[in-house]
Amino acid sequence: MTQEAQHSLLNRAEEACSLIKEHIKKDHIVRIISHNDSDGLSAAGVMCNAISKQGGKFHVTIVPRLKEEFIKKLRQERYKLFVFCDMGSPYPHLISRFNADSVIADHHQVLTGEEQKYDNLIHVNPHLFELDGTRDVSASGVSYLSVRGMDNVDLSGLALVGAFGDMQCNDEIQGINRMILDEGLNAGIIEEREDLKIAYKREEPVYKSLAYTFTPALKGISGDPEGAKAFLQDHGLSYGIKFEDLSHEERDILKEELIKVNYKIFSNTYSVPSEATELRDIEDYSRILDACGKNKKYGVGLSICIGERDPSLSEGIEFAKKYRDNLVKGIEWIKKEGSSELNHIQYIYTDDKAKKRLMGTIASIGIELEILNPQKPVITISKMHDIIKISGRTTMEMIKKGVNLGYALGEAAKSFNGAGGGHNIAAGAVVPFKDMDNFTDIVDEIVGIQIKE
Repeated sequence: MTQEAQHSLLNRAEEACSLIKEHIKKDHIVRIISHNDSDGLSAAGVMCNAISKQGGKFHVTIVPRLKEEFIKKLRQERYKLFVFCDMGSPYPHLISRFNADSVIADHHQVLTGEEQKYDNLIHVNPHLFELDGTRDVSASGVSYLSVRGMDNVDLSGLALVGAFGDMQCNDEIQGINRMILDEGLNAGIIEEREDLKIAYKREEPVYKSLAYTFTPALKGISGDPEGAKAFLQDHGLSYGIKFEDLSHEERDILKEELIKVNYKIFSNTYSVPSEATELRDIEDYSRILDACGKNKKYGVGLSICIGERDPSLSEGIEFAKKYRDNLVKGIEWIKKEGSSELNHIQYIYTDDKAKKRLMGTIASIGIELEILNPQKPVITISKMHDIIKISGRTTMEMIKKGVNLGYALGEAAKSFNGAGGGHNIAAGAVVPFKDMDNFTDIVDEIVGIQIKE
């Protein structure tokens, strides 16, 4: 990431900030539309908090995907400023037709090629400046940049919640994410320390915390409560108590043995000390928001982000508990069923309602644990009446070989009047159910060409 590219993105974000401030001063209600995952919810949360602090008003809608029909409906609404978070980059030509100003704060691939300038639209996206929206910054980070000029360093932690939710910070924190982290650390908003990256360790017995730890993945332990219990017993460790109740000697043994399974388990962890206990760990915060999104309880997730915690936080925690139990079931399912392999990709299919919400996450974990072939991108297919919803996941190793799932799914979907796109490492699409086999064949062909190039 060059300093010049970063500077250009920051300048564009400052333009968006000036426009938002201008509308707040005019007492205009800011119309916010955002995505329903952890990143989209935290991106909307950053925007809402920033507007609120300025005494402004907002109206938010959270959606699973931005469809052209929905954009056309929005055009009929009589707002003066629309802000699209974690979506909108494929549609600047449609959004620019609004009889209003608009901001797109997104990090997905820009499909239109060379950027066109619009008088009433400010498009803030790292890809426009040859930065990586998969690793350098998430939508919550782009939202943060777009309100940064209003003195919002206190939102730096929430800006990184989305980055962790989009799995951008699992290894090295880089690019704009690093800049946001440094701002938070310097202001005392965020704390950094080396520790075991065990999920939910304040809430669950140690064996369950280990079984619910997927980033990083622990072979024989992640998604497998009995495997986790056996691992602890084999090393003479207590398994039915919480991590904090382990003796210092037990913690040392646990750390030593887990590092042998996956050295990434002991790494930098990040927290916001001023937050509620359950949200203090930035990764746990992102997991709770993700569970709210998966359960279609978008209002609960957004309420948590904007500080309306009673009863939203307790509801979010319950959703997270159910979600992680369902994930364990999902891992058991792909262990039994495996995937259907084509020449260059593999796919898993379900019409089961409970599994549909988990498919993308199951695919990512399956690759990490090598239950699924890490040398082939995974396409998950969920039947929804007469359409199929597709999620694609792959690895950084396959990206280096040329795979770009955002392009592959987007191009394949066009053949069937569907829609698709996203990132090189993770993407989505929607196409008619009757075209499922043809769709997977085309994706397989495109990925094959990408690898050969």
